[in-house]
Amino acid sequence: MYHVKSKKDSSRSFFIQWIINAFVLLIVDKLFAGIYIDGFISALMLSLLLSILNWTVKPVLSIFSFPLTLLTLGLFKLVINGIVLSIASFVMGSSFVISSFTTAMFAALVIAILTSLVDNDE
Repeated sequence: MYHVKSKKDSSRSFFIQWIINAFVLLIVDKLFAGIYIDGFISALMLSLLLSILNWTVKPVLSIFSFPLTLLTLGLFKLVINGIVLSIASFVMGSSFVISSFTTAMFAALVIAILTSLVDNDE
């Protein structure tokens, strides 16, 4: 059976996912010495910014890099996710700092793993 979400359910779901992503970002901040997030409010803003970038920039990057993604059997997606995190770092300024692109790629991998572990949307 399928459950049809109402508008209220989807907005609540987005709000909960937004907060969960902020906590995941704070965990990643503690796991990586090369990442700095200036508190919970910055993590919330970063979570919202990453959502916007994932809706806008990431699909464009994915389309243009499809041949590389195909050749690397999907591993190039780590580079794309690292680029998205780097763009977010540039936009956020001193509130979100990533020391290197390698750190951004590994952080993107950890973010993907942690969000998939806590995502209970079946």
